[in-house]
Amino acid sequence: MTAQTSTVRLTVAQALVRFLSAQYTERDGTRQRLIGATWGIFGHGNVAGLGQALVEYADAMPYHQGRNEQSMVHAAVGYARQSNRLSTHAVTTSIGPGATNLVTGAALATVNHLPVLLLPGDVFATRPADPVLQQLEVPYAGDVSVNDCLRPVSRYFDRVTRPEALIPAALQAMRVLTDPVETGAVTLALPQDVQAEAYDWPEEFFAERVWTVRRPAADPAELAEAVRAVRAARRPLVVAGGGVHHSRAEEALAEFAAATRIPVASTQAGKGSLRHDHPQDVGGIGHTGTATADELARTADLVIGVGTRYTDFTTASGTLFENPDVRFLNLNIAPFDGHKLTGIPLVADARSALRELTGALTADGHRVADAYVAEYTEDKERWEQRVDACYEADEPDARPTQPQVLGALDAIADETDVIINAAGSLPGDLHKLWRTRSRDQYHLEYGYSCMGYEIPAAIGVKLAAPDRPVWALVGDGTYLMMPTEIVTAVQEGIAIKILLVQNHGYASIGGLSESVGGERFGTAYRFAAEDGTFTGAPLPVDLAANAASLGMRVLRAKTVRDLRAALAEARAADTPTCVYVETETADTVSGAPPAQAWWDVPVAETATRASAVTARELYERHVSTRRRHL
Repeated sequence: MTAQTSTVRLTVAQALVRFLSAQYTERDGTRQRLIGATWGIFGHGNVAGLGQALVEYADAMPYHQGRNEQSMVHAAVGYARQSNRLSTHAVTTSIGPGATNLVTGAALATVNHLPVLLLPGDVFATRPADPVLQQLEVPYAGDVSVNDCLRPVSRYFDRVTRPEALIPAALQAMRVLTDPVETGAVTLALPQDVQAEAYDWPEEFFAERVWTVRRPAADPAELAEAVRAVRAARRPLVVAGGGVHHSRAEEALAEFAAATRIPVASTQAGKGSLRHDHPQDVGGIGHTGTATADELARTADLVIGVGTRYTDFTTASGTLFENPDVRFLNLNIAPFDGHKLTGIPLVADARSALRELTGALTADGHRVADAYVAEYTEDKERWEQRVDACYEADEPDARPTQPQVLGALDAIADETDVIINAAGSLPGDLHKLWRTRSRDQYHLEYGYSCMGYEIPAAIGVKLAAPDRPVWALVGDGTYLMMPTEIVTAVQEGIAIKILLVQNHGYASIGGLSESVGGERFGTAYRFAAEDGTFTGAPLPVDLAANAASLGMRVLRAKTVRDLRAALAEARAADTPTCVYVETETADTVSGAPPAQAWWDVPVAETATRASAVTARELYERHVSTRRRHL
């Protein structure tokens, strides 16, 4: 005779919201809620299901009203990153375009290993009417919907076609969201009829669950081999990636660097792993890196990657690490990344393994040579002088350059400020120039480099860190992609700050186009000329007026002096505030230092235009230096 299980009758949507409100994470003794809130835009595919459930459980599940499905995911991702991946948001949409609008945000989350829970509506599981509004008909498969587009960009995907199937699906979703190796976008597709269907749920399903985020230690044999490799190296270099931040390993890295005096370069995701003034910090690495870090990379005999994926920007498309005897030691919690570049794998949590490495190496006082320290210290000082020159404004009543814009922001920021960026020419300037003051000040989404990320992500960051100044650094191209969440910030009184830089086009791709023989075609925001090219006068688009029309307070700055005053005023504001500034273009005023390492963008192999022919010749010289590290 079996004991009876206590049950409660709820719809699938109600059960899911109640379940989500009872999920927690714990790491290092600190517990927090896993799903902090739900974003939603409602349509016929979720309004009667999840929409009604969120009303039913409004006291248990906070709700945020979005304006664009993609941007809701970006906001959730920004929240998750600021929360060290220990807490995130859910996002619900209707079927059809609402669901497919999730795909870009899901890809961004998965590429960056950041957790977000996606709850798109789906077509009827019971198929009483077929097709329904917005249903994609697939003649060869009756069980395919547009939500299947989310499969390749999700770390876990399930379609809940029966009420009782929610139980294993929800538990698996939580497992993946809290797994430091597997985490990313998780999708539970919810047919609109199933959402509203009632079921007798076991009470145990709604009990509080705590998901422990593990810190696996290094395998002893791998650790011993890693220690031998470090001791044998004469010119080692650490490449700090985003995994340092995810693990909260910044202090452990600082202790390792101070003890061994090994210099530390950082990827875009890893910048801030050390403060800019730490003696071993040598700045960004790779195509957008500093001369100091890139010269060290060219001569390094051991590259110690900590939580990095070794993207093409980091490795200069396989041309950066030139030493014929270079080896790689890869400390990464993910075995897939630990074995890259045929490296020595050290598969472990970054903080745990760094502490183990430090203990083993300091037992015999291992440190790199004084001459090596003097070399990179002097190189770093020279680079800092270049940064000062870029930031300096000799004519405060002139229109600023983009580096001078960053210099003005640098002058008023302290360790509490968070700066957010993702695309355009700003990531390169920031990686080279920005002086990071705290572990989470530098928030660059450069794994997917998604235009439109910045404003919604700033909302997510501000929700996670309400007492900190949060800046979205946005170019005109990015702003035009996705300004809509300004309305959400205004509606909820989320006091983000937008620094809107107007340079009349896609400045980054314009420069790249020119370098590869594309002659800046299609990259300027200008009127069409008689020959059909967009080379006329700048468009009379007033982005400041647009931001104001969405309810944001806007401060216009025409000069460097104006900019400094506007930034200070915006920083002190307790309402959503935008600083708008038009910059000098790279054509007329020198900007940041040029790229210190190559990046592979293939050039036309055959062409009649001189610009492309010249670019191809240079491309072939660079390609000849590429190597595979075997």
